[in-house]
Amino acid sequence: MLGIDVGTSSIKIVEISRWGGGKTLENYGEVESAALYKEPVKTFERGSYLLSDFFVSRAVKAILEEAKIETKAAIFSVPDFSTFCTSIELPPMTEKEIQQAVYYTAPQHIPLSITETTLDWRVINGTPGDKNSSLKIFLIAIPNQVVQGYQKIAQSAGLELYALEAETLAITRALVKEKKKIICLMDIGVQSTTVNVIDKGLLKKSYSFSFASSQLTYAISSALGLSYGESEELKNKQGLISLNTDLTETLYLLIDPLLLQIRKISGDFYQEEGKDIEEIYLTGGTANLPGLKEYFQETLKKNVEIPNCFSDLLYPPILEEKIKKIGPRFSVAVGLSLGGLEV
Repeated sequence: MLGIDVGTSSIKIVEISRWGGGKTLENYGEVESAALYKEPVKTFERGSYLLSDFFVSRAVKAILEEAKIETKAAIFSVPDFSTFCTSIELPPMTEKEIQQAVYYTAPQHIPLSITETTLDWRVINGTPGDKNSSLKIFLIAIPNQVVQGYQKIAQSAGLELYALEAETLAITRALVKEKKKIICLMDIGVQSTTVNVIDKGLLKKSYSFSFASSQLTYAISSALGLSYGESEELKNKQGLISLNTDLTETLYLLIDPLLLQIRKISGDFYQEEGKDIEEIYLTGGTANLPGLKEYFQETLKKNVEIPNCFSDLLYPPILEEKIKKIGPRFSVAVGLSLGGLEV
């Protein structure tokens, strides 16, 4: 199964196979949008990101050809800014009744026309069929325009569109192996950040913020008078452990508001559920920013980890260092591929 993460700055593809009870990393590839095209993979129009179908399909084909990937079945990610997620409460009912109830209830909770969206959902609390058990549903709405765009991309790239999945669900599957703890999983991307609260392996809450790694780069560029490329390189090499106080103060200024949001999310979850968030997981390309993990741990007073999405897969030992380095960027793609193999 192919997992294809269509990110803002790059496209990642992971090919995973299942042999017996184990899973093998067969191949992976990544291409940065700027490396192939004069314009970004996504364009900003009327306040929302729109997929540039031609450029995405071209990038996907380039990876498939370069990596000599022949698998056709693919699951694509839908980014958080192209989806709407919420939780809804339903009275006790059977598994068969849930679909009709979701479609009846959804219009009250999503700011989109039900006829213009595709819905997906998961039961995150309660037991279907238990007359004494109310249900809590995690609902995801994807605009049909977005779905049609992915269908065109897959067709143009010569792939079979097996499914679409929200990034939040894919990341949870790839990274959360601990089923007994309450984990706050943060995906810090180039254009946005998602924060997910997972309770005993189940996604309970999902939030999206405008905080992005590109903001850090632009701020460094402005503060130090460097080009974007120079600022990106300086950020990735020195980060929060730099001896340049102008650099670190610029980064702290942007990161601290995100930490306040995490504290608020933690407090709200405790008020609603009576439970504390126990660990913080960082993923996304910015997870490896020097000093970030330690700063989060010191400020939030919680254990902070950068989990390896490839940890349960078989692959040649010679790839160990490379895999560890790229892991945070490939979490979505790995989660997508694993989801396809579970069906």
